[in-house]
Amino acid sequence: MVITMAKHQSGKEPTDFAYWQSRPPLERLEALESIRREYILWKYGTWPRLQRVCHIIKHT
Repeated sequence: MVITMAKHQSGKEPTDFAYWQSRPPLERLEALESIRREYILWKYGTWPRLQRVCHIIKHT
């Protein structure tokens, strides 16, 4: 991981959209996946599991 810093005049900062548009698609997907995982762990406290569903059907 490389940390960079840039100076910008007040009111003329580049937008987040412009930054992410400049990144390669794979890097954008990796960032999205990271955010998604972080959100799921925050909201549910654990990874959601598949639910078992059982249907009982009467045959005549």
